[in-house]
Amino acid sequence: MLGGMELEFSGEVWFWRGPAPWYFVTVPEAGCRELAAASGAVSYGWGMIPVTAWIGQVSWTTSLWPKDGRYIVPVKAAVRKATGVEEGDEVTVRLALDL
Repeated sequence: MLGGMELEFSGEVWFWRGPAPWYFVTVPEAGCRELAAASGAVSYGWGMIPVTAWIGQVSWTTSLWPKDGRYIVPVKAAVRKATGVEEGDEVTVRLALDL
């Protein structure tokens, strides 16, 4: 952990086909409430929250994106390849943010 808040949850990997396609996992509502409470201390532009994320033993740095009153975790291609994760898979994600 980075010395702040840690959150672990499970969710489905989904694909956004927007102008810049990307894969995400949505943080459950309870986790979003905790993140929103901490966001004032760590958020930068557009409500993004910098975190270290893990799926299994694979970690990466990223930022949570606010979307529709929740937060979503972008899952990089290298992480999906290293973990064998594909769209529709249920994964356990661990997040750590430095408060």
